[in-house]
Amino acid sequence: MDRFNAMRVFTRIVELGGFAKAADSLQLPRASVTILIKQLEAHLGVQLLQRTTRQLSLTLDGAAYYPRCVRLLADLEETEAVFSAARHNPKGLLRMDMPSGIGRLIVIPALPDFTARYPLIELEIGLNDQPVDLIREGVDCVLRGGSSLDDSLVARPLVMLDQVTCASPEYLKRHGTPQCLADLEGHQMVEYFSSSSGKRFGLEFMVNEQIQLVDLPKQVAVNSADGYLAACEAGYGLVQTPYYHVARQLKEGRLIELLREVPPPAMPLTALYPPHRQLSRRVRVFVDWMVELCALPGNDFYRRDSGS
Repeated sequence: MDRFNAMRVFTRIVELGGFAKAADSLQLPRASVTILIKQLEAHLGVQLLQRTTRQLSLTLDGAAYYPRCVRLLADLEETEAVFSAARHNPKGLLRMDMPSGIGRLIVIPALPDFTARYPLIELEIGLNDQPVDLIREGVDCVLRGGSSLDDSLVARPLVMLDQVTCASPEYLKRHGTPQCLADLEGHQMVEYFSSSSGKRFGLEFMVNEQIQLVDLPKQVAVNSADGYLAACEAGYGLVQTPYYHVARQLKEGRLIELLREVPPPAMPLTALYPPHRQLSRRVRVFVDWMVELCALPGNDFYRRDSGS
């Protein structure tokens, strides 16, 4: 039995929550995964996993063994990278997750540069506006906008994203164009809510370096960034969103920026990854590349004044 391979299989089963998912992820026959776990349990003399037809869970021994496996495998990967060509040309699968707008408008258009530098890295990109469980879903790194982050993860700040307040021309024809916050009386907003936490978001404005909250009536609430903008373009009220997400709509006149003198607070964009992945060469080169992408001269997708 290859113990390191068995440990990789075990950790992937725990992360993905099943034998079949782990087998598919590692591109192994399902029978081989089952055999490796049986051999590993026999070698250790303990049961690591409780298996029923409906549920998979760690035993107490399995729960104690898992974090040790994670650390050992991370150390092994880093050690091999130091003494092999992988240090300069990392390879393997990198699983990422990011908001759909950031992926579609910022990251994916720039990815040819990354894949040209690191041709042996295979990318698996999830585009998702809701948080994911990195450990359970086997994700190596996520990009997230906002300040509410998971303290159990390593956070690498990337950039501050300018935000804008917008409405559609049709909406403004019906309700008028507000020139100051006092003019918002009688207006309505599109509400954004998180389907995972249930949190609902009103409007925020920077007034004398302080955040002022404004809660307007709403007729429509949505839980995706694309749906949020679609409802705004359909005339359902004001929205606030990062500039990059509406740059094209503003340029084409499909949306109108409002109240520039009291903009929403800037939104931090952060790369997050589990502590045991900070030794992964694949994760490190991707995060370093994102830092470089955000800092490139002229690459000011995050600045409101860059294209307006």
